Amino acid sequence: MEYTEAELAAIREAAAADGKTVKAYVHDLSVREQQRRTFVNHAVAFWNAHLEEFDAAFPEDAPGANRSAA
Repeated sequence: MEYTEAELAAIREAAAADGKTVKAYVHDLSVREQQRRTFVNHAVAFWNAHLEEFDAAFPEDAPGANRSAA
């Protein structure tokens, strides 16, 4: 991977703040990002699967509930 000197300096600083080597810091960061993406994908799937249930339970918060008729 290639970084500018400024980017590499910021990465080194962040790694040091975490008490890690740059290699370990970049590794952990990439793993955390993949875990975040997996979590978000599952959260969106859960939301989509239960959207009608939420709308029925909270009709005042359903999209369009507060729109006045034109």
